[in-house]
Amino acid sequence: MFDSLTELEEQPYTEEDAKWDHFVTAHDQGSLLQTTAWARLKNRFGWRSHRVWLKLDGQLVAGAQILVRSTAFGLIRVAYIPHGPLVNWQDDEQVGILLNQIDHAAFEQGAGLLKMEPLLWRREMTAGDWEELCKRHGCISDSDSIQPPRTVVVDLSASEDEILARMKQKTRYNIRLASKKGITVRVGAREDVAVFNRLIQQTGRRNEFGIHAPEYYRDAYDLFTPDHVALFIAEYQGMPLSAVMVFTHGQRAAYLYGASSDQERQRMPNYAVQWAAMRWAKEQGIVDYDFWGVPDHSKEDLEAQFRERHDGLWGVYRFKRGFGGELFRTVGTADRVYNSLVHRLYRRRARRR
Repeated sequence: MFDSLTELEEQPYTEEDAKWDHFVTAHDQGSLLQTTAWARLKNRFGWRSHRVWLKLDGQLVAGAQILVRSTAFGLIRVAYIPHGPLVNWQDDEQVGILLNQIDHAAFEQGAGLLKMEPLLWRREMTAGDWEELCKRHGCISDSDSIQPPRTVVVDLSASEDEILARMKQKTRYNIRLASKKGITVRVGAREDVAVFNRLIQQTGRRNEFGIHAPEYYRDAYDLFTPDHVALFIAEYQGMPLSAVMVFTHGQRAAYLYGASSDQERQRMPNYAVQWAAMRWAKEQGIVDYDFWGVPDHSKEDLEAQFRERHDGLWGVYRFKRGFGGELFRTVGTADRVYNSLVHRLYRRRARRR
C-alpha cells in the first residue's frame, strides 16, 4: 500500500481524475461529494482540494478527497472530507494507514482540525460501533455535522404506479392537482440557471435561510453537465414557479437545490417538479432518489412534531415525507484534532451558527 497526494486545480480532466471517479462510483460509500467535479466546484469558492489514496497491487482500495479552507478571518484552518473517507471501516489496519496519510496531508496544509462525514449508514454500522471505532483511532465522534446526517430516500426501482401508491394520499392528490391547474414541467438548459437564481432569491427571503451566490449554481450546473445534473422548471402559462437541480452519481440521484416563487403556490408546482425529476431519474436507471436532509430526529419524533415545528429543516420535512421514502441516518461525524485551540475556536463558532 502507498499514498499519493494530489492538489486539484482548474486543469483539463486527467487520467488520474478518471481513475479516481471510477473508484468513487464503484465504492459502496461513494458519493458525488467525493468526485472531481465537486472538488472543482468547491475550489472556485474558497476551498483547496487534495486527494489521498491507498493502492494494493496497483489498484485503488481506499482514499479521501479532502477540502481545506480558512475561516474566522483566517485564524482557523479546517480540513473536511464530505461523505468520506472511502475505506473498509471493518478493516482496522486499512483505516489506520489511511488516517495516517490523511493526517499527513492535513498537516501539510496547516489544518488544526479535520472533520470527516462518511456516507456510512447506521444499518451498516451501529452508533455504538462507530463510537468505539473512533476511540480506537483517536477521533472525536458525534461532533457537529455539515451535511445533514438524516435524509429521506425514495426507491425508484418499482413501477411508477407503485411509487405513487407508496406516497401519502395528499401528495398524490397535489401531483395530479398541479396538472389539472395548468402546471407544466420542462427540463431547463444552461440559460435557465438564471431562472433558478431568481426563484431561489425569493425562496431565501421567504424562508429566511442563506443561499449561495448566483455563480455557485451556475458553476455547479456547468461542472456536472451534461451527464450528471438536470434542471427542472415548473411553469404556469410560461411563468416559472418552481425549480429543482438534481445531481446523479452511479445509481443515486440527489435533490440538492430547490427554489420556488411566492406566486401561484396553490397550483402545487413544487409537487409537479419533484415528480418530474423522479420520473426522469428513473428513466436514467437511477434506483434511489435522495431528498437530501430532514431534521435529525427519530422517526417517532419526526412524526409527532412535524405539524407544529417549522424551524430548521422541519419546514421541509412535511413536504418530503409525503413522497413515501425511507428514513436513513449516517453513523455521524468524526473529528481529528491537531490543535486544541483551533478545535475550541471552531466548536465555539459552530455553536453560534
